[in-house]
Amino acid sequence: MRFLAALALLLLPGCSLQPMYAGGGNGVVAQGLAAIEVPAIEGRDGWLVRNALLDRFAAARASGGDAEARYRLDVRLDDKLEGLGVVGDNTVSRERRVLRSRYQLVDLTTGAILLDATAGSDAGIDVVSSEYATIAAEQTALENLAREIADQMVTRIALTLRRPA
Repeated sequence: MRFLAALALLLLPGCSLQPMYAGGGNGVVAQGLAAIEVPAIEGRDGWLVRNALLDRFAAARASGGDAEARYRLDVRLDDKLEGLGVVGDNTVSRERRVLRSRYQLVDLTTGAILLDATAGSDAGIDVVSSEYATIAAEQTALENLAREIADQMVTRIALTLRRPA
């Protein structure tokens, strides 16, 4: 058993796994994330997604990244709320909120599109007798979905920026 563990340790450097944020604040990924500007995105869902993105990029700036914009992130969102689970009296007992984004990372110096991708997530919502509680649940779902989509986008952008040019 010890032999296998020692063998695994010897083979590990050859597997080509590398930390995403190698170099900390001075690394390629942190510098790239710190240099992304995000124009306003339409709607309340756009405001939530943009703020979530800016929070993540601000963390890269705080860790030593420069503040000069080298990239622009263009985002379009599609937010749908649909009723599911219709009960006997034709009322909806469950809803599904779906938030999808299509985004492009644009190099501001060349105008080249470095990344053209999509992200999305959905959440189920119980419709209860209190209209206020249902609206609150819909808004909470939207806030959570915005954060989830921002995380997906930042991860994909980081992978793109990590690749050698």
